[in-house]
Amino acid sequence: MRDILHTLDSELSSIVDTARKSLVQVRNGRQGVGAGTILHSDGLVVTNAHVVKDKQPEITLWDGAQYRARLLAVDKKVDLALLTMEASDLPVIDMGNGSHLHAGHWVVALGHPWGVRGATTAGMVISVGKPIEGLGYPGPLIQVGLHLRPGHSGGPMVDSRGRLVGINTMIAGPQVGLAVPIQTVKRFLKQSLGSN
Repeated sequence: MRDILHTLDSELSSIVDTARKSLVQVRNGRQGVGAGTILHSDGLVVTNAHVVKDKQPEITLWDGAQYRARLLAVDKKVDLALLTMEASDLPVIDMGNGSHLHAGHWVVALGHPWGVRGATTAGMVISVGKPIEGLGYPGPLIQVGLHLRPGHSGGPMVDSRGRLVGINTMIAGPQVGLAVPIQTVKRFLKQSLGSN
């Protein structure tokens, strides 16, 4: 049993270390701080629409480097925004397809809760679909039993292989976090950039 736990700890730690490199901090020009996820090595970042209050937010990379970003696209309905910055050779996260994600699967959410950089929280998927609470969201959400806090918004939610399966967006209670599924993110990218 000890060997199994040690292996699990090592694998989870490796997943987090890799995912953190694609995690950025987004300052919206006022006091708010959110997160973002690098999707392309040339500086394409996805975050939540509610994180981006300023059309030129400041981005801080995992290594502390800072950039002024530009807002490329926003869809408030699905709470997603695309940012770009003048950078290259950035670490990116592998995208999952989300079709394998079901109740009972473990996921990890990364972000900057209360300004703590690169914090992680893990939990089990409760459901993928329309939340029973309604919440006014137009499509499905990943509902997970974990603690999301202010500052997690826009950060990556990854599966047990470290693949991006969602973008953290909101809470539905003290121990339920919600994320925009990767399928919605991909549709948003296609509509915004004309890419697959």
